[in-house]
Amino acid sequence: MSQARWVFPHPDAGAAALAQALGVAVPVAQILIARGYREPDNARRFLDPRLSDLGDPLQLRDMDVALERLLRAIATGEKIQIHGDYDVDGTTSTVVLKRAIELAGGTVSYRIPNRFQDGYGMHSSTVDQAAAEGVSLIISVDTGIRAGAVVEHARSRGIDVIVTDHHLPESSLPAALAVVNPNRADCGYPEKTLCGVGVAFKLVQALLATLPWPPEKLERVLESFLKLVAIGTVADVVPLTGENRIIVRHGLRGLAHVKNAGLRALMEVAGIKAGAPTAGQVAFRIAPRINAAGRMADAGEVVELFLTADAARAKEIAARLHAWNAERQGEEARIVDEVLAACVAAPVGDSDGGLVFCAEGWHRGVLGIVASRLVERYWRPVFVLSSENGLTRGSGRSVRGFELLDALESMRDLFVQHGGHSFAAGVTLETPRVPEFRQRFNAYAANRWPAEQRQRCLRIDAELRVHDVNDAMFQDLRRLEPFGMGNPEPLFALRGAEIASFQLMKEKHVRIAARVDGRTLFLRGFNLAARAEEMAVGRRLDVAFNICADDYAGGWRAIVKEVRAAC
Repeated sequence: MSQARWVFPHPDAGAAALAQALGVAVPVAQILIARGYREPDNARRFLDPRLSDLGDPLQLRDMDVALERLLRAIATGEKIQIHGDYDVDGTTSTVVLKRAIELAGGTVSYRIPNRFQDGYGMHSSTVDQAAAEGVSLIISVDTGIRAGAVVEHARSRGIDVIVTDHHLPESSLPAALAVVNPNRADCGYPEKTLCGVGVAFKLVQALLATLPWPPEKLERVLESFLKLVAIGTVADVVPLTGENRIIVRHGLRGLAHVKNAGLRALMEVAGIKAGAPTAGQVAFRIAPRINAAGRMADAGEVVELFLTADAARAKEIAARLHAWNAERQGEEARIVDEVLAACVAAPVGDSDGGLVFCAEGWHRGVLGIVASRLVERYWRPVFVLSSENGLTRGSGRSVRGFELLDALESMRDLFVQHGGHSFAAGVTLETPRVPEFRQRFNAYAANRWPAEQRQRCLRIDAELRVHDVNDAMFQDLRRLEPFGMGNPEPLFALRGAEIASFQLMKEKHVRIAARVDGRTLFLRGFNLAARAEEMAVGRRLDVAFNICADDYAGGWRAIVKEVRAAC
C-alpha cells in the first residue's frame, strides 16, 4: 500500500464567506486560503492576473545601466552578441532578446554553447571569436553570473558585458558593466523567482518602453513575446506565483493563436491541439522536445526554429527535435534501469541522505532528467554523473526543503566547476574525487535531511464527496491555473471508497469505479497496473485524485494519484 504520508487540511471557517464573495465552490476557496489568498481582493488578483501588475523593470539593480548601454549600442550601430544557454530557458531567452533588439533597430547575433564540445556557460574562446567579428557588447542570458574570468577576458578585449541571469551568484559578482539578476544580494526587486527568460523579458520590457509606440502597440507586442517567455518559465520549474503567474497565464492564452512558423511546427509534432495548452502540456510535450536538442545534439537548432519564417524549414527542424526527444527517452530509460539494478544489489538505506550515481559513458545530455526520476523514487537529493577522459560531469536534483547549491558550496574544493540553484545544479570534478564527493554529499544530506523527512508527503487540498465532482467544480478549478511549482494541481481525497469495478487498460493503466454513500465516481490511473491487487473489487480505500481536462473526449476526468487502505 501507499508509502506516502497523507496530510489532510484543517477546515477553515472563512472558506464559506470567501467562496460566496468569489462565486466559487467552498473547496476551491479552501485551496485559495491554504495558498495565502484569504482576502477577496488578493484572491481576485490571483484568479485574474493582469499584465498591468508586472513590476517596473527599472527597479532591478543595474537595469538602468544595462538599458543605457544597449540603447547607445543600437543608436550607434554597434555589433551586439547574445550569449545564451542550451536548455529551454536559455534558448527562449536568446530568441526573445534578439527579436526585441531587432525591433528597436539593433544589429545582433547569438552564441549557444554545445553541451558536448563547449560545456556549460560562457567561454573565453567565444569571446575571442566575438572580438574578431567586431562585437563590442555581449549580453548574457540565463548564464554569466559565475563567469567572472570570462567577463574579465571580454573587458581585456575591449568588449562591454551585460549579465542577465537568475542563478545564485558567488560571494562576488562578475565585473561586468551591468549585472541584472534579482538574486544578487543588493537587488531590492521583490520578484526573486524569475527564471532566465523572465529576467531577459524585463530587459525587453524596459527596451520596448523607450520606443515611440502608442500604449496599445506596446502591450500587444509584449504579449506576443510572452508565448516564448511562458514556455521557458514553465520548463525551468520556477514557482508559478507572482510575476511568473502573470507571464504564464497570458503566454498560454497567446499560444492558442500562434503565427510563428517554428512554434506552430513544434506544437504540431508535440500533439498540441487547437486552443491554449496547459502548463502541463508545455512541461511534458513542448519543453522536452526543445531540451532534446541541447541534450542530444545542438541547441542552436532551437533558436533557428523560432527565428525562421520558412514553414518547410521549421517543420524539418521540429521533426528533428521530435526524433531527438525519442532518442533521449531511450537513453534516459537505459540509465534509470542501470541505476535501479545497482540499487537492488546495494539497496538505498535509512543512512543514505543524498545519493550519487556514476558510470563511464552515460549520456551527459540526460543526466539531469535521470536525477529527477530518481528523486521521485527515493525522495532524496540525487546527483547522476558520467566519467570520461579523467573528468566527471553531471547534474543534481533536489527535494523541497534541501538547498542543493548550499550543499555544493560546503564542498566547493572538490569541483573544477559547479553552479545552479536550490533544486537543480551541475558539477564537474576530477574522476578520482568522485568517491569523496559521494561520501561528503551523503554526510551533508544525512545531517540536514534526516530520515524522518525522507518519506514522500501527499498533501491533500480538500476532501470531497462524489457529488462535489462535477462540471461546476472543474470550471472553478480552471481559474486556479496555471499549475506548477508554487501552485500545484489540487489534490483531492475520497475517504472510505468501495472499489465497485476495476479494469486494466493497455496492460499498464487502470480504470476504477469508487463508490461512496451510493454514488459512484469513475477514475483513471496511469502506470498503476503493478498495484492492481490493491484496487481489487470490494476493497475499501482512500483515493487521492486530481480533476483535470480530458484532452481526448473533452470536459474533465478524475485521475488517481495514490490509494491506501481506508483509515
